Amino acid sequence: MSREGSSGAGRPPILAVEHLVKRFGGFRALDGVGFTLNAGEILGLVGPNGSGKTTCINVISGIYRPDGGRVLLDGHAAGGLPSHRLVRLGVNRTFQVPKPFLAFTVRENVEIAVAYGRDPHADPREFIAFAGLGDVVERQAATLNSAQQKMLDLARALSTRPRLLLVDELAAGLNPSELEVVAEKLISLTHLGIALVVVEHLLGFIDRIAHRVVVMNAGRDIFHGGLGEASRDPQVIEVFLGG
Repeated sequence: MSREGSSGAGRPPILAVEHLVKRFGGFRALDGVGFTLNAGEILGLVGPNGSGKTTCINVISGIYRPDGGRVLLDGHAAGGLPSHRLVRLGVNRTFQVPKPFLAFTVRENVEIAVAYGRDPHADPREFIAFAGLGDVVERQAATLNSAQQKMLDLARALSTRPRLLLVDELAAGLNPSELEVVAEKLISLTHLGIALVVVEHLLGFIDRIAHRVVVMNAGRDIFHGGLGEASRDPQVIEVFLGG
């Protein structure tokens, strides 16, 4: 895939999340979350179930509007923009449960994504091959197994030429050999200047790919840094192990 230019010195981060708030009724699913991400960097977003990880990327990707705080892309406000506009700005995501067009083939699914992406002349075969789906290109998405549907979700997201990719539990349910393949693919994207936020429960997988992590709990970010440091942080230990 073609290389994107990475951020130069003095440029703002590709993504800045500042004091982000999301409410559902009286419940604060996000309560002041903040972090930044540069081009070519992988940030792991980790924490227990219900900590707000998926809600966070749902806000960044335009599925939810923020109720407070800011989402900045290249220093410009992007919070509350609809997903289709964010795709044209270079933001896309995968889903915890893949959402392909089940009646369409792998090829047709990717062709549709290309048509609505930043480069409508991109070759769908490039992304299908990257995702390892060349052998099933003419099969309906409904006939694919779980791992193949996850890779189709990745191919569709990449086919819009994102600069920022939000990955929601792509590794869940994969066997060790599949995990290694996916890890290598995600790492390779950083060499193209793509920035990734990866939500994942598999901490070994996060340790393999992430430059740093943000640990979340009860809608707040409680730790920023390396995963090794997080494993020694008293607050993180309490959240994961109960004290």
